[in-house]
Amino acid sequence: MTHDLIQDIFQTSFGNPILNSFNDFAGVSLPDLANLKGKLCISTDAHIVNPIFFPGGDIGRLAISGTVNDISMSGGIPLFITSSFIIEEGLSFDVLRAIAGSMNAAASEANVQIVAGDTKVVEKGKADKLFISTSGIGWIPEGRRIGGEMAQEGDVIIISGTIGEHGIAVLAARGDLKFTTTIQSDVAPLNHLIQIILESAPQVHVLRDPTRGGLATSLNEITLQSQVSILLEEDAIPVKPEVRAACEMLGFDPLYVANEGKVIIILPACEAEAALQTLHNHSLGKKAARIGIIKKDSSNRVLMKTSIGGTRIVGMLAGEMLPRIC
Repeated sequence: MTHDLIQDIFQTSFGNPILNSFNDFAGVSLPDLANLKGKLCISTDAHIVNPIFFPGGDIGRLAISGTVNDISMSGGIPLFITSSFIIEEGLSFDVLRAIAGSMNAAASEANVQIVAGDTKVVEKGKADKLFISTSGIGWIPEGRRIGGEMAQEGDVIIISGTIGEHGIAVLAARGDLKFTTTIQSDVAPLNHLIQIILESAPQVHVLRDPTRGGLATSLNEITLQSQVSILLEEDAIPVKPEVRAACEMLGFDPLYVANEGKVIIILPACEAEAALQTLHNHSLGKKAARIGIIKKDSSNRVLMKTSIGGTRIVGMLAGEMLPRIC
């Protein structure tokens, strides 16, 4: 039965010469990168979103996009993905086939190959429909050094678009909103966008996808890694009116709501305009904005100039505001 499941769903959806060898390993080559110096980039992630389908995406697209984006935040080029499925007994074959198809579509969009995987089925009640774990392998070109510890005084902070859509879309799918909304998740692979940003702004210091914990938590992590402080401009941070309205009704701050298709870019001021122009010319960056600067002081805090002229501390999220969001 497991053989039939793999053949009928996963092999059909993901089939490629590497998978079609039917071994318990993947032998891959790097033909386009074999003559380049650099290093491997490896990432792993688990996906337990509830529900598994939500406006704008599903757990399959989320799994591929999340892993592609984790590799991309190094400035690396994602190449291969492995995937493991924990399936609850009774899950519809049609649902599983739809998820596998969504994963294949996202992998094609990102130009990565799913080269290995594993499938386990657990008894009814021992899992919640479907959990997916993915690992990604990519290549970081020689000389490229990007990381949360690289932010420098005077750097500009850019966000690639409006924040908070993913978290609100998942809440809407759960029925937790007391009103109807057209908000869709922003879940998307960002590797192509990031590569063209690096072409126009090669001195980028930090890339970070503000997923669980949102923009505020990601920025706080960067201040600790780089031993700097951040000053944000509240009026500059892009938030869709419907996301802001939903957050106000639920008592949430959009700064802490999860995103799955946005990137924080920290780079020298001299390259900020080129990066923004590149973003605005791409479908995933049309609402990109400059939202703050890096300051050098010992407090390692994120501060925000508010719309009424004051300044407040933006702390790190404590606990889990929205569980099972990714």
